[in-house]
Amino acid sequence: QVQLVESGGGLVQAGGSLRLSCAASGRTFSSYGMGWFRQAPGKEREFVAAINWSGLSTYYADSVKGRFTISRDNAKNTVYLQMNSMEPEDTAVYYCAAHRRTYYIGTYINPTDVGSWGQGTQVTVSS
Repeated sequence: QVQLVESGGGLVQAGGSLRLSCAASGRTFSSYGMGWFRQAPGKEREFVAAINWSGLSTYYADSVKGRFTISRDNAKNTVYLQMNSMEPEDTAVYYCAAHRRTYYIGTYINPTDVGSWGQGTQVTVSS
């Protein structure tokens, strides 16, 4: 499995943008589907976006579709989450995740299929 470290969180006003990065260790990063999850205070962790191992397929939660974009750079062992038109409801700790299986044929990542989690980065959107 891979080790994951997120960065890029912070405070932003509603309507603003942030880009999260997730740096992965290990030479096998390019063989794992990657995703972003988030957890707001008092709520369960929820799926946000995922990208398959090749980068050719993406999948988004309805709540962020059209506003967030997930991408990856396998040469840099990094996955990104570009967040635009942010809303106070986007406030949460954001977690990077790697699928537990290499070359998984799907794109969406069920939380039970996560093999590695990052430590999380706080994102706060003020109204």
